[in-house]
Amino acid sequence: MKALRVALIFLAISKPISAWAVDLQPNDIVAPPPGLNILTLSYFSTENTTFYRNGVANAKPIGASPVIDTQYAILRGSTTYLLGELPGVSYIQLPYGTVSPAGSLANNPNSTGIGDLTVATAFWPYANKNTRTYLAIAAYLTSPTGTYSPQQVFNVSENRFRTDLQMGFQTPITKSLDGMIAVDTRWYGGNSECAAACGLATNGSLTQKPLTTTQLGPIYKINSTFTIGASYFYVAGGATSVNNNYLNNVVNTQRFLLSGQAHTPIGRISLQYGRDMEIKNGFMQTRVLALRLQKSF
Repeated sequence: MKALRVALIFLAISKPISAWAVDLQPNDIVAPPPGLNILTLSYFSTENTTFYRNGVANAKPIGASPVIDTQYAILRGSTTYLLGELPGVSYIQLPYGTVSPAGSLANNPNSTGIGDLTVATAFWPYANKNTRTYLAIAAYLTSPTGTYSPQQVFNVSENRFRTDLQMGFQTPITKSLDGMIAVDTRWYGGNSECAAACGLATNGSLTQKPLTTTQLGPIYKINSTFTIGASYFYVAGGATSVNNNYLNNVVNTQRFLLSGQAHTPIGRISLQYGRDMEIKNGFMQTRVLALRLQKSF
């Protein structure tokens, strides 16, 4: 049952509802002009399957075909401004969705409802439009406002605060090709009501070490309408403890994300698709799909 406990803990901290907080789209590091109000509506879908323990697929006692499917609608409102002489942007974001277990996990109930609220602010210590060179710093705060039940393994909310600090840099490589790199570290508050997801009969304490993500890749501008990009991610850290018992389940994941954007009369339409390439601990993410419509006013 020890492997089952570890698996259930990873369900509580898994990527499906957190990935969109820091994954960047093409030109997110480009400083926006001040005085804009931006509304973004997103559809976000993931699928996680095979469970890994120390890099080895481990079907028992989870079963041979675990599936964790998530579907989210995400509403974000942003505003841009000048912070002194520096470009800045702030947003507030709220998801609504469903986490659905299937396959060998189908006996567990779904979780549907409002997700955790995120607020974020970014500013640009350096932004040179003429040379297409930008350095950005962003801070995120996610609060445990969403639907959560200690008696359920699967929950829309993580029932804990999370903070994230991210730094990104973008610069041209050729006339139409830019390169970007971003690094962020996420810190986690504790979840003192972790029962079923921690393999416990009553509430226990779940804590987690910081998790660091590095993402980098090219951004290619086809023309004034279409832009495409590709990103490689390396994620490390994030080991968990339950009731101060260290579980030695360090996250060590490599994944990719492909992006496409189109600037249309109705707004900017973005499509992203990706998946894990290699994972050490947890359920492998076999699909990440994000579709966004962004409109500036």
